[in-house]
Amino acid sequence: GSLVVNYPFDDDEQGIAIYSKSPDDAVFQQLALSYSKENTKMYQGSPCKDMYPTEYFPHGITNGAQWYNVPGGMQDWNYLNTNCFEVTIELGCVKYPKAEELPKYWEQNHRSLLQFMKQV
Repeated sequence: GSLVVNYPFDDDEQGIAIYSKSPDDAVFQQLALSYSKENTKMYQGSPCKDMYPTEYFPHGITNGAQWYNVPGGMQDWNYLNTNCFEVTIELGCVKYPKAEELPKYWEQNHRSLLQFMKQV
């Protein structure tokens, strides 16, 4: 896991980790930023220093393919085939947090969720 919003495209023709710009790149960046700006730790861009000390996401967002290449992912498929704009929101460095930690996740993300919904 991580703490970042990633947006299409998630792969490129070369199959390497490189920025893969979609025709709606500016819109996807706006959507991703609308979420990350409301989550202080996400927006700072270095969420998992203990696990990934060199990982950095400026303003808490990343182009999916620039982070790592995912050929055939749902996010890209839905965008290309149904014109559905999707982003992937990674909520934390721990994939399976303990139940008692869930209120903390809500506190960190509820304003982000509201801001994201306002983008509609």
